[in-house]
Amino acid sequence: MNSYHHQTVLLPEALDGLAIQPNDHVIDGTLGGGGHTEAILEKNAPNGKVLAIDLDADALEAAQDRLQKQKQRVVFKRGNFADIKKIYYEFTTELFQISAILLDLGVSAFQLKKAEKGFSFLTPGPLDMRLGGSGNNDTLTAEEIVNHWSEREIAKILREYGEERFAGRIAAEIMRRRRAKKFTTTTELAEAIKWAYPAQAKHTSKIHPATKSFQAIRIAVNDELGNLKKFLPQALDILKPGGRLAVISFHSLEDRIVKNFFRDESRDCLCPPEIPACQCGHTARLRRVTKSPITPSAAEQDKNRASRSAKLRVAEKI
Repeated sequence: MNSYHHQTVLLPEALDGLAIQPNDHVIDGTLGGGGHTEAILEKNAPNGKVLAIDLDADALEAAQDRLQKQKQRVVFKRGNFADIKKIYYEFTTELFQISAILLDLGVSAFQLKKAEKGFSFLTPGPLDMRLGGSGNNDTLTAEEIVNHWSEREIAKILREYGEERFAGRIAAEIMRRRRAKKFTTTTELAEAIKWAYPAQAKHTSKIHPATKSFQAIRIAVNDELGNLKKFLPQALDILKPGGRLAVISFHSLEDRIVKNFFRDESRDCLCPPEIPACQCGHTARLRRVTKSPITPSAAEQDKNRASRSAKLRVAEKI
């Protein structure tokens, strides 16, 4: 039995937003441990199917164990949600209409704590950080970034993706240390980041000094923002009219991408306001179900601290 565990976030809210009916066909673009898919299978019974996608082989194995009783209604696929349209056309035995698509952008505690995946700053592990693990085809790793990128490039991703206010100090310390010896483990990197932090900030911060930097490097390694931008228009293409798309994000940059996409695709014209007549020819393709993001209840946040930054947005295809 796989020990993979991921605590599902905003489950009732996501199901309500997707408005899944009996026999609807659904795509779960981030299967994880299978929590959302398990709940979806209850909603779309008796004949609805779920195309379940995940890049992590451990997650797929755990979900297959969990969903053993419903396996006839699930198509499991290891892949990147950025390729959702290709996966849909290649791996569905019939081109059924999709009524709902869900994307949960959270990284599981299992992945973050498993040393060999390279996400943990508390336990020594390789500087990898590829969500699909070392067996996938993605070549960029955390080791490549910290040992070969320029100081300016490192500071930029720490600042933009991690919202790290000491990005410049951290990048400078990384450069100083790697001149003497290349980084090989996550704990070596974490120690450099901790050393770069001002003493006052270390004492007052509620999180480990390496938290934001590790998040930023992970986002860069996996092109998480780029993948989300690729996913959204494809998902809208696949949905049938009246179908719904729900995205759970955990980072302000992710939420902004979803927010802006939903806003633009709900408009009939994207021309600048100074242009008196529409020249772009754009027509609205969706209706925003949630004008503002839905956030976890106080009870859920108390139960699962990792849910605190979660935001859910839902749209319906016209």
